[in-house]
Amino acid sequence: MDIATVDKLLTTTRSVRKRLDLTRAVDPQLVAECLEIAVQAPTGSNLQGYHFVVVTDAAKRAALAELYRAAWTDYRAATAGQPPVWNVRDPRMARARLVRDSATYLAEQLHAVPMLIVACVDGRVEHAPAMMQASLYGSILPAVWSLMLALRARGVGSAWTTLHLMHEEQAAKILNIPVGVTQAALLPVAYFLGDDFAPAKRLAARERTYWDSWGELSAVN
Repeated sequence: MDIATVDKLLTTTRSVRKRLDLTRAVDPQLVAECLEIAVQAPTGSNLQGYHFVVVTDAAKRAALAELYRAAWTDYRAATAGQPPVWNVRDPRMARARLVRDSATYLAEQLHAVPMLIVACVDGRVEHAPAMMQASLYGSILPAVWSLMLALRARGVGSAWTTLHLMHEEQAAKILNIPVGVTQAALLPVAYFLGDDFAPAKRLAARERTYWDSWGELSAVN
């Protein structure tokens, strides 16, 4: 494998919002190819209970976008009075504002994104133990990330969103998703503008990696 290319894909696949090209339809065949790649991701007990609803119909995209905007409005209202996560002098705080602004943009423009993909999995876990919950979501979330990577490698951007799940039942009615199926994520999908994506500033893994016991940091730098 070309490790440099693989590492670049893994470290520069970003949630794309403001740089989604809203004027250009996405090639359905390209998306179909990416979905076949995505389902190679592991699933619990190899049950392969994944489903993907690809939405290009303008009316349905608009209906989902309306739910998303309502959820975003409620989310912003609920978190408006909370103190900042970081000190205002922390450079990451400026980045947080940029993320908030791009999230607002996406909420306002979601109806115009040419394709939405809702990832689903068989089963529900509302009252299930932690193991069952982890198994269910672990059977769909790896495939969603693989889909984002495959799309990115082909010049198509996406963003992992879950806000519409505040109104999951209404979304299910719009898309005729059966009872007993869990929606896990909604990806806005479009060709992206520019190609200067770079690794994000993250807390170093070594600062959050413990060896043999919580809090025991490695001597490896």
